[in-house]
Amino acid sequence: MPVTRSPLHSRTAVVTGAARGLGAGLARELSRRGAKVALLGREERTLAEVRDSLPGESACWEADVTDERAMLRAAAEIRARFGPPSVVVANAGVAEGGPFAEADLAVWRRVVEVNLVGSAVTARTFLADLLDARGYFLQVASLASIGAAPMMSAYCASKAGVESFAHALRAEVAHRHVGVGIAYINWTDTDMVRDADEFAVLRELRGHMPPPARKVYPVSYVADRLVGAVERRRPAVYVPGWLRATQLVRGAMPPVVTLLSRRELPRLAAAEPFTATGLLGAGGRADQAADPAAPTR
Repeated sequence: MPVTRSPLHSRTAVVTGAARGLGAGLARELSRRGAKVALLGREERTLAEVRDSLPGESACWEADVTDERAMLRAAAEIRARFGPPSVVVANAGVAEGGPFAEADLAVWRRVVEVNLVGSAVTARTFLADLLDARGYFLQVASLASIGAAPMMSAYCASKAGVESFAHALRAEVAHRHVGVGIAYINWTDTDMVRDADEFAVLRELRGHMPPPARKVYPVSYVADRLVGAVERRRPAVYVPGWLRATQLVRGAMPPVVTLLSRRELPRLAAAEPFTATGLLGAGGRADQAADPAAPTR
């Protein structure tokens, strides 16, 4: 039986937030399917470890996705090394949790800057390449893009923002034959999610979700589904697949979440006071370490 070669073979793919978690998983899956992979992130040592683990041609660049100059420098070096990219995955992201009334606004702002502004900077940096190649841009979003949750206001705001941004960008570049996809993902087994589970209120809030919605999926499974969507230039990919149904009821979700929160949050607060988490996960801590002046947990 003949082996079908992936349409990604020999193409240059850029992945942001590639030092760990889903970004690293996406880089591995893209490389396995024959792409030349450019890894971008904040952690040079960890990026290099991911690069060295890939089966195909790859290289890494340390860059903050919110820093336009750093991204432009990395893009120029990527073009010189691999040629213009035709696939870009905006995956870089951070999160924080806790009551908005007690949030450190510098941390709150950083979440929005990385997740939303960083995605826009990524798209802008590589858009000319994608236009020339009639390429594909995948924006990693979340169930939080569809239904917001208490105690995660910055993350939910930023993920709703990237969904709208991707829709707008798709409409702008469709006539130029550039594909723009949105990845709606639920809980994935990354250090960000594991870190969130250390905080009782976030752990309990996830525990009160319906059983299918609280399941945590392996990085390899999510990465496989997302890269499959890249191959097919899908306008949307849902992991798990049942998330697609939430689009049909998204208008009803805010009042349901409010009703449940009115009942559950007082009970949870009585058991353990709510506190701000700061940036979550090893990636969030690395982001903070790269800017010592930034607030800590």
